[in-house]
Amino acid sequence: MARLIHRLRQLRHSDERITAAARATLVESLYASPQSLVIGALTSSVIATVVAVVSRDRWLAICAVTIGVVGVMRIVDAVRLHRQMAVAKVRAGAAARRQERGYRLGALSYAGLLGLFGLLTLTRTDDGVLQLLAVTTAIGYAAGIAGRNAGRPWIALSQLCGASLPLVVGLLIAFDPLKAVLAAVILLFVVAMMEITLQTYEAILRAVLVSHEKAALAEHNANMARRDDLTGLANRTAFREQFEARLAAVAADGGSLALLWLDLDRFKEVNDTFGHLAGNALLVAVAERLRRTFTDCGTVARLGGDEFAIVCALDNPEQAAAIGRRLLEVVGEPAQCDGHRLRSSVSVGVAVAPRDGTDADTLLKNADLALYRAKESGRGQMSLYEPAMDEKIERRRQLAAELHGALQRGEFHLVYQPIYDLAGERITSCEALLRWTNRRHGAVSPAEFIPIAEDNGQIVAIGNWVLHQACCTARDWPAHISVAVNLSPVQLRASNLPAVVISALDSTGLAPQRLHLEVTESVLLEDVDASLAALKALNRLAVNTTLDDFGTGYSALSYLTRFPFQTLKIDRSFVTDLDHSPASIAIVQTVVDLAAKLGMRTVAEGVETAAQLDQLRRTRCDAVQGYLLARPMPADMVAAMFAGTRLRAGNG
Repeated sequence: MARLIHRLRQLRHSDERITAAARATLVESLYASPQSLVIGALTSSVIATVVAVVSRDRWLAICAVTIGVVGVMRIVDAVRLHRQMAVAKVRAGAAARRQERGYRLGALSYAGLLGLFGLLTLTRTDDGVLQLLAVTTAIGYAAGIAGRNAGRPWIALSQLCGASLPLVVGLLIAFDPLKAVLAAVILLFVVAMMEITLQTYEAILRAVLVSHEKAALAEHNANMARRDDLTGLANRTAFREQFEARLAAVAADGGSLALLWLDLDRFKEVNDTFGHLAGNALLVAVAERLRRTFTDCGTVARLGGDEFAIVCALDNPEQAAAIGRRLLEVVGEPAQCDGHRLRSSVSVGVAVAPRDGTDADTLLKNADLALYRAKESGRGQMSLYEPAMDEKIERRRQLAAELHGALQRGEFHLVYQPIYDLAGERITSCEALLRWTNRRHGAVSPAEFIPIAEDNGQIVAIGNWVLHQACCTARDWPAHISVAVNLSPVQLRASNLPAVVISALDSTGLAPQRLHLEVTESVLLEDVDASLAALKALNRLAVNTTLDDFGTGYSALSYLTRFPFQTLKIDRSFVTDLDHSPASIAIVQTVVDLAAKLGMRTVAEGVETAAQLDQLRRTRCDAVQGYLLARPMPADMVAAMFAGTRLRAGNG
């Protein structure tokens, strides 16, 4: 008995500590099987009615009617709440407590009435059969309650006592030794049923807690799987789910939805210059601004890298442009990281549903097309999707298809643009330039087809052909004239590049010193260590290397101390402004002086006016290249220029 009392005290404390969700599940168990409650209520009501009718006792009749009424009320309540819970599985907090109080009131009333009915039967009738029916009904009800309502043990224990203890009183009042023995048995039965109820409750509670822990862990994992670890925004998976749900809502209710696809400009250069911690800080700052500005009106997600997406509800389709402009302002705010003031701009592509598409794939494709157009227009731009953008993508697809087999069909050829030495006023080198005349599309600009070839990997085979063809052509030139060949980023990253260069030199007999390989700064930014290793390998072959478009990169000067270049090519953007911009003159002069001190030659490209040429002479630039001097031409025309060609404006 002491152990039972101790467990009852523990029960009071443990029951107060369970969570609202666990309590709601335990309360739900009370209504889980309304069939058993219906059967119990009908059986008890029928037996009470039979006893009352046979005994013809007014008080028993009143009690039997009350038992029937309360039983019907409990059945109606149980069925109603069972149906509600089938729709809303989880109920917690105040709702669960209200349901528990309602059930407790009905349960205790019914148990008390059965106990009272048994007491009245024992004291107001002498018929042993009727007494047996009343006692067994109450005891049977109490035994069933111990298991059925064990999820809420105080209800089960109260019902057990309410139905059983009045019987003990009724049996003891008779002062019959046999009835006293039966009363003792019922008391022992009550104690045993209490133990069973408490054990059952503990088992149910453990199962409920384990189930809730597993559910909470599964929910946590599901949330983590849909959240970006760095920024806390929705990730690509969550974004797709939420986007499709909002599209379905738009299809059902009408309205418009804007999909904004954004990409940070020059983000990789921030990483390379200030480190990944600074890059991460910038991403977090941008994410927080986007969350603060747009979460109330839509979904904000980080799709990976420096790509973000936003979905906003629109009052009208024209509102999308205003949201895009607001986005440019928000992302353009500077961020601080370890004393660095990091500024960023963003390119934004916008597609509007249902105007630009009704399904997720179409809208994502169209937003990506708009983003591509924004990037082409310059950094920090926003572009709305237009159907004409599909035409550009279709042309790109057609060109990609035509590139397959173009080399075998002989559609490529090289032209050469001379490079003049300013001191000797003679040609010292020629840059090999790739041209493509397609059987269907005619002449295609290198700016259009080379990126396609790089994307699909064909640039490697094409680049190898260019290298062999240029070396073969230059072999027949005078020994002091070299040939310059551009390397694509894909070629520079290829592990077999030195072998390809050796093969081209050996098969053509061209001296390694007469081959100049040009790379742009953007190539070096992609993988500094790999680029450095590739350039050192080329220099070991005695091949010259040139840094093309110098001055356009994010941190150009750092390359000069790390990478083994022999020549710097000054970008045409500086040369264009030489005849009217003191700043460009100062920049070019600084580059020439710096290169001279580092033992490098300088070549200025894009020379188109005599004023630019004169200014380059004053800066003591080593060599020049441009339309003023000579346009790109076939190899047979280059040979005619070698004999005594003096540097004169317009002789090309």
